[in-house]
Amino acid sequence: MDEGILNKLKILAESAKYDVSCSSSGTVRSNKPGMLGNTVGGWGICHSFAEDGRCISLLKTMLSNYCVYDCAYCINRRTNDLPRATFSVSELVALTIEFYRRNYIEGLFLSSGVVRNPDYTMERLVRVAKDLRTIHRFNGYIHLKSIPGASRELVNEAGLYADRLSVNVEIPKEENLKKLAPEKDHKSVYAPMRYIQQGVLESSEERKKHRHAPRFAPAGQSTQMIVGATSETDKDILYLSSALYKGQSMKRVYYSGYISVNTYDTRLPALKQPPLVRENRLYQADWLMRFYQFKVEEIVDDAYPDLDLEVDPKLSWALRHPEQFPVDVNRADYEVLLRVPGIGVKSARLIVASRRFSKLGFYQLKKMGIVMKKAQYFITCSELPMKTVNEMTPQGVRNLLLPKPKKKIDERQLMFDFGE
Repeated sequence: MDEGILNKLKILAESAKYDVSCSSSGTVRSNKPGMLGNTVGGWGICHSFAEDGRCISLLKTMLSNYCVYDCAYCINRRTNDLPRATFSVSELVALTIEFYRRNYIEGLFLSSGVVRNPDYTMERLVRVAKDLRTIHRFNGYIHLKSIPGASRELVNEAGLYADRLSVNVEIPKEENLKKLAPEKDHKSVYAPMRYIQQGVLESSEERKKHRHAPRFAPAGQSTQMIVGATSETDKDILYLSSALYKGQSMKRVYYSGYISVNTYDTRLPALKQPPLVRENRLYQADWLMRFYQFKVEEIVDDAYPDLDLEVDPKLSWALRHPEQFPVDVNRADYEVLLRVPGIGVKSARLIVASRRFSKLGFYQLKKMGIVMKKAQYFITCSELPMKTVNEMTPQGVRNLLLPKPKKKIDERQLMFDFGE
């Protein structure tokens, strides 16, 4: 393989690592005669997961890390002095096919800095996907980043070749985005989101009439928000996520803890490390909204604008609402079971199916995979040895479930224990 292309890959793959909105769930396309690749299975460079849980490897890179914008939080900002590179369309297409043939990857995640203008960059991204599909008959997974401000025609064309499209919101509030990225605005982000949503809906209607009509971005769209670079509360972030799920047919919202890559910029907070615990809590809250039938106002509100960093959002909600408990697992509805800490979607379904044949006790629930360490304080059933949250008080349960601080190891004691 050409050494110049590999050097470009080293630079551009490094530049792409801060984009976390990389997921291949939502589409299944098997291998077909005369075509190259599929969207399932394998190992490789960047791991994502299909809707059925299987691992998919993706070549994750940028088309170019040159950019006309000077966003304070971005490593590829115009004023940064760093190695720059740009793939030609033919180079990136050849690289993708070569990596697939070597069994390194199963698909492509492609983003880019904005070169010249949004339409120029978007046109080149679309050409990569189009050449892979039409010339090389590549049938693997393709995720394209849609460039904010790109024309509707180019976004619509991208949806014909890509499995998933994404447009990053980056900063949840417009006024904070303007402070860190004066050349950007939310209007240029939400416009392509609407184009993608309309394309998905039109494609769905067309396929009802014509079975073999082309699919538009079959894995939908996703977006990403940076957490901790600006003053937004978790309430601000999750309310925006909820609106995107409802209004833009969003498949996934990704949360990226802010990493201090441009420490010299005084507009940015001086964080020693990314807010990873907060990022994790946001993903857990997002999960509650998407799969556990929680409304956003139940998770965060004016009284609790930020998520509890010590316990997960579901447990935090349960401790704030002891009047909802204990729940009788042998009688409660499925929707009620979902709100019990320690009971997941699969285990709630298993409870509903199993209790038709016999009453469930502590040991049966444990065998089902329920996290009894949490659930035991919020349920009633036969043979349950623990007191409930109302008998112990929410604070008492919280104290029991908080992770214990790790003891510092005395080096002298350690040496004595090992006979030194």
